[in-house]
Amino acid sequence: MLDELEPDSLIVGANGETFRVSKALAEAFQPGDLVIPIPQQGLLHLSNTERQIVDQAVTQSVAAFTTMQQVTDDQVTDFFHAFRAALKNDKVWESIQTINEHDVTMAKERGRSTTRLQVSETMRTNMIDGLREWAESEPSRNSVVETVDHDQFQIQLRTAALGVVGFVFEGRPNVLADACGVLRGGNTAIFRIGSDALQTARGMMDLALRPALIQAGLPTDAITLIDSSAHAAGWALFLDSRLALAVARGSGDSVELLGSLARSVGTPVSLHGTGGAWMIVGDTAMPEILKQGAIKSLDRKVCNTLNTCCIVASRAVELVPVLLDGLNEAAAKLEQEYRLHVVEGSEDFIPEEAFARKVAINRADGQHEEFQASILPAADIGREWEWENSPEITLIVVKDLQEAIQLFNAHSPRLVASLISNDEQEHQHFYKTVDAPFISDGHTRWVDGQRALNKPELGLSNWANGRLFGRHAILTGDSVYTVRVRYVEASNGLSPT
Repeated sequence: MLDELEPDSLIVGANGETFRVSKALAEAFQPGDLVIPIPQQGLLHLSNTERQIVDQAVTQSVAAFTTMQQVTDDQVTDFFHAFRAALKNDKVWESIQTINEHDVTMAKERGRSTTRLQVSETMRTNMIDGLREWAESEPSRNSVVETVDHDQFQIQLRTAALGVVGFVFEGRPNVLADACGVLRGGNTAIFRIGSDALQTARGMMDLALRPALIQAGLPTDAITLIDSSAHAAGWALFLDSRLALAVARGSGDSVELLGSLARSVGTPVSLHGTGGAWMIVGDTAMPEILKQGAIKSLDRKVCNTLNTCCIVASRAVELVPVLLDGLNEAAAKLEQEYRLHVVEGSEDFIPEEAFARKVAINRADGQHEEFQASILPAADIGREWEWENSPEITLIVVKDLQEAIQLFNAHSPRLVASLISNDEQEHQHFYKTVDAPFISDGHTRWVDGQRALNKPELGLSNWANGRLFGRHAILTGDSVYTVRVRYVEASNGLSPT
């Protein structure tokens, strides 16, 4: 523990890497603060204030977890109904919207994206539907997974609550409702939400979520919001070894950092910091399926939006214009223009006027005049385009399907891979060789918990940091559990439930 830091002093990390203390860090450091060296990133400063805020929140969540083991499944169901009713209440929703309008205004002033920050009627409907689905779902605690019978005894494998689940999310208010699904299994949740959405999250907690917990007789700390906008609060949360699971969604670099912090204290993680779906167009692709696939995959920018399209050279002359038609139609639906990045070597398949034509592109910090098409270095093929309202993708013409698969495995975030082909053997080969948890034969936007599984999604995990153990890549409330093993003596006549 250090009481002070000296400017220009050196701190040695665990792997021997040295870090120099900046003047700003030395001035900001206070007794009780922590400084953590992170390889290739630098020094993380965790103030004692943020650490205390997080420690108290986790302590409360741990206590709530103990209480949750005593509540009934009917009480949990009552909570979902009460939370749902609160969101359906127009006066409550209007109050949440008023708070959210301030968050949106402030985010716009900072040049931040607000497409997923604004609490629209669609978001309201999705939250209400999700809570209904959890209310109607079968209780998942104490379910018998397997029994093994012996001569004088029986072994029972039964599901059980996992513990405290820590969430760090970007500015998306709806995650508060989505993640409440962990309560179905007897778990508790603690959140650090992005600063853009913090005021909205506070409003939802005060006006809808916490009253629903009270009404159902659940501990009020079963869902806890860390009341801090500092990134350090998220770092401190994921460094708390009392978490049973750490879930992070946001930008790639920040999520990678959070994941490394959680792993450093032995906490399992579910991480999703990158998206950028890929679509590969094979020799037998039907033009209309390609066009509709592009249109459906570009309705808005989320993690499963089409980002990179690979078209085989044998069909490029015919199918590149089809893709451009789809791009144009998708943009027209949004009343915008599209933006195209052409990997060097593929530019001959694009009309020359596209590289000379300037169009208005809507970005988070306002409207920009940009060339509709531009050349992209091959090394940037996996770059994810964070567009606001103007569809934006990368195009590359490849030799064959195998080259496209190799490019995906090497450069993509390894999340969503779609093959447009009319050849069953190609699809079989694609499925066996492409390294992605989500495989499609059409559009990419289906990758979503609520849309695909009819369950609100806590997070998606890609394979950029290794394959998952024992479960699929959509994390939902009922997939957060552990298994207890119970021995039952035959002679005692007990049949535990």
